Formats: sequence, structure tokens, C-alpha cells
Amino acid sequence: MDEKGKKAVSVKQLLALSESERLNARVSGMVYSVRDMKDFAFIILRLSDGVTQCVFDKTSPLPAEESAITVVGEMREDARAANGFEILIKSLTVLSAPSAETPLAVSKRKLNIALENELPLRPVTLRNEERRGVFKLREGIVRGMRRYFEDNDFTEILTPKIVASGAEGGANIFRLDYFGQKAYLAQSPQFYKQTLIPVYSRVFEIAPAFRAEKHNTARHLNEYISVDFEMGFIDSFYDLIDVETEMLRSTFAYVREHYAAYVKPNMTLPEITEIPRMSFSEIKERVAEKYDRKIRDPYDLEPEEERLIGRYALEELGCDFIFVTHYPAKKRPFYAKDDPENPKFTLSFDLLFKGLEITTGGQRIHDYDEQIAKMRLKGLNPDDFESYLMLHKYGCPPHGGLGIGLERLMLQITGEQNVRAVSMFPRDTTRITP
Repeated sequence: MDEKGKKAVSVKQLLALSESERLNARVSGMVYSVRDMKDFAFIILRLSDGVTQCVFDKTSPLPAEESAITVVGEMREDARAANGFEILIKSLTVLSAPSAETPLAVSKRKLNIALENELPLRPVTLRNEERRGVFKLREGIVRGMRRYFEDNDFTEILTPKIVASGAEGGANIFRLDYFGQKAYLAQSPQFYKQTLIPVYSRVFEIAPAFRAEKHNTARHLNEYISVDFEMGFIDSFYDLIDVETEMLRSTFAYVREHYAAYVKPNMTLPEITEIPRMSFSEIKERVAEKYDRKIRDPYDLEPEEERLIGRYALEELGCDFIFVTHYPAKKRPFYAKDDPENPKFTLSFDLLFKGLEITTGGQRIHDYDEQIAKMRLKGLNPDDFESYLMLHKYGCPPHGGLGIGLERLMLQITGEQNVRAVSMFPRDTTRITP
């Protein structure tokens, strides 16, 4: 291969080169680190999926760290080098060089910087192998989920993020002036994914969602990635639980097969067989009894209560996950279908992973009159939801769905302490840059 031949920008592409192509491999990347050994130097290149070691005989000046370069050289096996090979450089071209030194050494194994100090420097700190590895792992999670949906006849949708009304009402929605009209940032794709059930039967979306919550905690973001799916023709909301269980099992298997290099020893990627299920009322009582904790809120789970439920699930049921079902109607949105056996509760659920809620879902109301009645019961005016109610008015099968908070899932997998650590450019009550 001459210098105008095929150019690699990833380790995967380099490993795919033929024996003859490896004699003059051409690769472009960023200089991650330089180790000057007097007579020669090791140049570590950061590629799209990892690093590769290059050996340079210093026939020209060494490039600065974080320079963009192209090298041509011979690949040879070396068990000591990353990925089992190194490149003996024959020629090196500097495409661009930094105009200033980075504010910290990005090539260190660990950055050892407090999160509040790291976040303003994310354009730089994401270049660190450990930090960017977290988001390669997130990529694997998303790809695994998408593959499951595609293999199980879900249609991918992309829904508007500027909407005329909130999917759940309340005060936690961002208001906009949309050319003189009132508008909001979407809390979820709820209305749209329901609307598309008579069209496609099964839909999913992986996209941002927005909550104007003033929580400044380690588990809240104001913009997050929501993994949503909706299914028609369900027999009960347990169908949704079964699908989520299988989707997570399939996703984790995909990650273990294709992204194992990014799963570090301190991380938790569970082997899922079955996920236990317990009703809201029962699990609250069991936790209160086992851990001698008084039930303070009969309608919702407090963060500390969630942590104890996670502990109970692991100690008593041997699982990091637990589905909590039949939430009180008082705390569920107007589209949640009531339990016909006890209308004080709904056919809904949360999924807790290691004591943190990562999923909310359930069966929806599909009957027009039932939906109108529920709206009025919640103090809502059906006239404000005219386009949404077309779903019910013109025919809709029994259906339901759920939303998974991707950052919360990643938080529990990685063992990080703050959800901002697993969001590339987090948005919270104080942060809109970088």
C-alpha cells in the first residue's frame, strides 16, 4: 500500500488489513502521548476505538501531544503493545498542532480530578482513555438495545421535542415562546409513541427528554437520554415487563460480546435470568419490617426507600433488579390505566436497579370515554389534548410502554457516584456549557 492507499482511523481497521497491506499501513489519529527514548520514541496514537503504539526513529522533530498526524509504517506483532502490535513509522505528517498545552495530562490512566472541576473541561477530559471508555460502553448499551428492538419488529421513530402540552402536566416542564405561542420542551415522547401504535404496533425511540425539575442531586439531570418503547395488542402490562427483561438480557449479552474491553472490573453488567416482581404495597411493607423503617409516604417511594428495596432484592431475592408494580393512581399520570380490581392502583411499574429507579412504565388507557373521565378526574381539560385524543377516538388496541433513563442505567453499571459523570455534556440547574 502506498501513502495514497487505504487510511485507517481505528484499531479495528488496522487489524483487518491484509498481510501485504500491513507492510505500509497508513493510519491517522491524535497523539495521545510521546515517550522519548533518546535514539527513538514511542508515539501512542489515539484512534476512534482505542490506542496504538508507534515507534519513531526521530528523523524529524517529535509531534506535540494532541497533534493530529498521519503515519505510514510497518505493522509488526508485539505482545507488549496495546492490541498486540506496533507500527514502525516510515513517514510522519503533522496535520495540525495544538496552540496551547492541555490544562491537565489527558494521557494519565486516571485523571484524579473532582467532577465539578472536570465538567467545564469536558472537551479535553473526554480525550482520556478511561473517560471516553465510559461513553464507548454507553454506545454499546445503545447499540445492543437498538439491535434488540430491530430484531423484534419495533419501528424506530423520531418525535418532536417542541410540543404544545406536557405529557404529564405539572410544573416540571420548560416553557418556550414559540413565535408568540406557548410551547414546551417534551418531557417524553409519550403522546407520539401512543399515537403511532395503530400505525406500527411496536415503536421505540432513543432521544433526549427534558424535565424542569429544580433537583440538584446526584441522580437528576434536566436533559437526559430516554429509551422509550411502546407495544400494541398486549394482554397485560406484564407483557411489557417480559420484553424489558429480555431486552436487558440481550443488550448485556451484546455488550459482553462486542464491548468487553470497556467493561472494567469495578463495573456491574448483570447476568439476567429472571427479574423478581413485587407490588408497591407489599415491597413497602417488607422493607419497613426488615429494616425497621417507618412508611412515611404511602403514595410514592423515597430515595432511601428505593435503596433499601435494592438491598432487599439482593439479600432476599438474589437479584440487582426488581420490578415494583401497581403504583397508586394518585402518583401516576392521566394516561395510566387503573387496576380494575382496585382503582386506587394502576397497571404500572418501575424497575429498580441496585436501589435506583431506572424505568417507569405500564399499560395505557385506550378507551376514549375512560380517558376523558380520567383527565377530568385529574383536573385536566380534554379540549387541551384534542390531537392526542384522536388516538382513542378513532380506534386503538390495548397497549403500553415504558421509558428507561439511560444515564441512570449507566450510573449503576459503572459504579459512578453522580449521574453527571456518565453524561457527556450534562445539563442541570446550573450548567448549560460546554
